[in-house]
Amino acid sequence: MIDSVCIFGDSVAKGVVLKSTEEKYVLLKDSFVNRIQESSGITVKNYSRFGSTVTRGIKALLKHRSELSQYDHVLLEFGGNDCDYNWPQVAADPEKDFQPNTPIGIFVQKYTQMVQEIRAAGSCPVILSLPPVEPNRYFSWISRGLNADNILKWLGDAGRIYRWHEMYNFAVCRLANDTHTPFVDITTPFLETWHYEKLICMDGIHPSEAGHKLIAEALDSAISRYRKAYAS
Repeated sequence: MIDSVCIFGDSVAKGVVLKSTEEKYVLLKDSFVNRIQESSGITVKNYSRFGSTVTRGIKALLKHRSELSQYDHVLLEFGGNDCDYNWPQVAADPEKDFQPNTPIGIFVQKYTQMVQEIRAAGSCPVILSLPPVEPNRYFSWISRGLNADNILKWLGDAGRIYRWHEMYNFAVCRLANDTHTPFVDITTPFLETWHYEKLICMDGIHPSEAGHKLIAEALDSAISRYRKAYAS
């Protein structure tokens, strides 16, 4: 049975949304974490942090390692910041070769380490896929106050942002399969939605309140399937 879980992740799991009227990030009261607590009765401890990568995630995980056995499952949600770049540097020198915050080989290695640490600590890891980005909005957001033409020159086209982000998402899916880790697909419900951009904030990367509702529904379905299987 599932009574309590904890989650390590980035600002998506933390429940951060962009308040577009003020261009300010705030915590959403009805985040997907808060929604599933209310709908399922499961207690959730949220260790997620704004801007977190797998490198920061491992540090947080190890800091709380002795507590992990208290939880039935440990949810992991990483990748959005790992695949991101230092855009001011890109804007300043578009001819240069830049690396993302976490190169994909290191990303997979450290994410795998987190899965192993959770199991060794006596809990069960669960991996979440990534919500999709809206590349045109994200390009506009990262280009604010910078040389947008230089960033676009380096990218080739704004769509590369989506493709690059999706490559990390595929890596997450493969990692879950390779490590035999339970996996919850929160990407497909977004992509099934006509004009999925309505579920994304104006920064192009954070799910909106409607997006968080969709993620909560996907998790509720997964919890329901698990409980039925457990009961049988």
